[in-house]
Formats: sequence, structure tokens, C-alpha cells
Amino acid sequence: MSVLTPDGSLTTLGFCLCAAAAALLLLVAGVISRNQKTRLSARQLVFCGAAMALSFVTSCIKVFSLPYGGSVTLFSMLFICLIGHWYGIRTGILTGLAYGILQFLQEPYVLSPFQVCCDYILAFAGLGLAGFFSHSANGLQKGYLAGILVRGAFHALGGYLYWMDYMPDNFPQILVRVYPIVYNYSFILAEGVLTLIVISMPPVKKGLGQIRGLAMEK
Repeated sequence: MSVLTPDGSLTTLGFCLCAAAAALLLLVAGVISRNQKTRLSARQLVFCGAAMALSFVTSCIKVFSLPYGGSVTLFSMLFICLIGHWYGIRTGILTGLAYGILQFLQEPYVLSPFQVCCDYILAFAGLGLAGFFSHSANGLQKGYLAGILVRGAFHALGGYLYWMDYMPDNFPQILVRVYPIVYNYSFILAEGVLTLIVISMPPVKKGLGQIRGLAMEK
């Protein structure tokens, strides 16, 4: 059985192998951690793996897509941010990094190694920075906003360095300078606003609190 279709996309087997590879990366990183206090437990690995799976599935459910990449999805960024919020920045970044690799394997687009790092590795790893606000009031909302802003910043950096040739013609100069920022934050903030509204609803907050209790059990 092949892992690629004739048009170069992943088959079902390919998706499964990519998910397994990302999960294995996360497992190995947790096992080889030298500090016993920060080593990922079995429960954490399960929740990290579940978060990656949910992010991957919901990233395929797109409200709308932009012509040069990027889309508003069914809250796919939230699940990586939840890991950072629950388990801290280190685990959140590690989970986001593994998820970024999975996204790259799903739809690889390579202009240069650094562009790949910006658009896939660093952008999604940045979602793990949601853990910065894990101990503050409304920490999930603050952390989620911080995570998606960092993701947008890396996409914008890649836009300035590698994607300017794909801009629409006849743009005024002032728009040329801000185009990568506007383009990338347009879909990220659209999804972000919808997500923040949903996770601020009392029933959703209560449900997430209960799930956090399960995730944090010793």
C-alpha cells in the first residue's frame, strides 16, 4: 500500500503513519528528559496525543480558506494551547512542534528550510506559549491569545522573507509593507475571536475545568 496518492497527497495509511511518527516523537522526548520532575507521565502523553489528534482532525474542518494558504478551522489551535495551559510551556511547545511536523507531512510546501521552520515548526510550537498565563485569572483566554499571536508572527516573518512574490498586483506601497501581517492575522484572528467567545461561555468553561481536573490527576 502507498502512503501517497497520485497527486502527491497522503493516503489513509500515510495519515496514520504520520500521526504515529509524531506521537513517537512526543513519547521519545518525554522518556529521554533528564529531569525526573519534568518527565512526561503516561497520563500527560495520552492527553498530548489526544490534543494533537483533535487539532489534526479539526484542522481539516475548514470554515473558509484563503488562496495562498491559511484557513479558519473548527478551533484547531485551541487543543495545542490547552496542553500549554495545563502542563506548562515546555510540554506545550513540544506538542506544538510535533503537531507542526504532522501538518508539514500532510501538506508540505517548501521554499527553503527556514520557511518550513517559520510556517510549520516555529508557528505551531508557538501555540504552546499559552502556558505563560496558566496561573493567572482567565489564564486560558490570555494564553490562547498569546499563542495565536506568536503563531501569526512566525507566519508573517515567513511572508516577508519568502512569499512577497505571491502578492496581488497593483497594490499601493503602504499595503505592500503590511500585507504579510494582514494576510496571516486575518484568518488566525478570525478563528481566535470565535474560539475566545466559545471558551468564555460558562458551560464550556465548566467543561474545560472538569477535563483539566482529569488531565492534572496524579
